[in-house]
Amino acid sequence: MKYTVIKSKEQYTNYCNIVEELIIKDEEKYQDEVELLSVLIEKWDNEHNTFNELDPIQLLKSLMNEHSLKAKDMGDITGLSKGTISKILNYHKGLSKETIRKLSDHFNISQEAFNRPYKLINEVNRHFKNASLMNTKKDIAI
Repeated sequence: MKYTVIKSKEQYTNYCNIVEELIIKDEEKYQDEVELLSVLIEKWDNEHNTFNELDPIQLLKSLMNEHSLKAKDMGDITGLSKGTISKILNYHKGLSKETIRKLSDHFNISQEAFNRPYKLINEVNRHFKNASLMNTKKDIAI
């Protein structure tokens, strides 16, 4: 059997590299192999998921580091300005639904990984205790 259920981080990394190589080749004959490896990788991810330990911004920073991406690259991926990316990475602005979709598609991970509450340090939202209010500007008389 060419591929088996993933049992180690080393095997996981190997399968990820194989999928990447096959996708780059972009040949129809590898489609089933890519799909099988994707299922095996997804199973490992679901069982060994550390995304829940990170807030969405920590996760994004980790993925950027892992893929050697800078704020400019994230701007190209999301269609946002470098300034907006900076505000997001510094907890001054929340992730929009559209940005979450684009990040999820680009990094090939579940939207739920990015669509979780986290605290912003934006002055507008600073007085709120509930981080679920993170992505919206509030019109509240103080």
